[in-house]
Amino acid sequence: MDEVEVVVAHSERATLRVGDVFLKVDSDPARLDAEVEAMTLAPVPIPELLWRKPNVLAIAAVPGSTLGRLGGPSTGSPAAWAAAGAAIRTMHEAPLPPRQGQAGRSIATLTAELDTECELLVSKGVLPADLVARNREVAEAALRPWAPAFTHGDLQIAHLFLDGDEVTGIIDWSEAGQGDALFDLATFTLGHEDHLGDLLAGYGADVDLDVIRAWWSLRSLLIVRWLIEHGFDAFAPGCEVDVLKARM
Repeated sequence: MDEVEVVVAHSERATLRVGDVFLKVDSDPARLDAEVEAMTLAPVPIPELLWRKPNVLAIAAVPGSTLGRLGGPSTGSPAAWAAAGAAIRTMHEAPLPPRQGQAGRSIATLTAELDTECELLVSKGVLPADLVARNREVAEAALRPWAPAFTHGDLQIAHLFLDGDEVTGIIDWSEAGQGDALFDLATFTLGHEDHLGDLLAGYGADVDLDVIRAWWSLRSLLIVRWLIEHGFDAFAPGCEVDVLKARM
């Protein structure tokens, strides 16, 4: 009999694995609606959708393996990273989905969120003031106009699977929608900066590296407190706090 594996769980949602089936349980059915919509529109390999209930989505396991995880080494070859880049470019060039995604927040919204979070990180003693100030300075480059693209919105390295050099599936589409393409590229390479060149070789377009570095800082600043409050370790080697320290 297959055991139930808790893949990730917090107060908003949980993902369980039973054999080759993943069950995504979400407190907000609208998030699952958005995820299913994005998956059906995505021009890249996705998991098979098995069934849907109001608060539960069942999907099949994706064959292959990831290029690594945040805080761990990457086992992928340069060709595998390039294949990931090519798939991401295909997604970014697809017709726009109808909704704004996580990567599509306005400059004003992001600026307000960032300033508030930086103040809290310092006032609550989570991070040193000089570390926060330096990364707030770096993050400024991401706060600029951008052309909307079809973005995943949470394209962590653990969300893209390959078999050899072939992408077999991209998972977790709940944050997908119109947004800044460089947000996806930065999220995918967070903690794996040495593979950015391989990824961009497959992506095949000129990008502003300063903006990608800015997104590394911005994303990390915004999520550190949330991670700590939900039981995750942002201070683990290679994770978000180390990403911030690398900017010093």
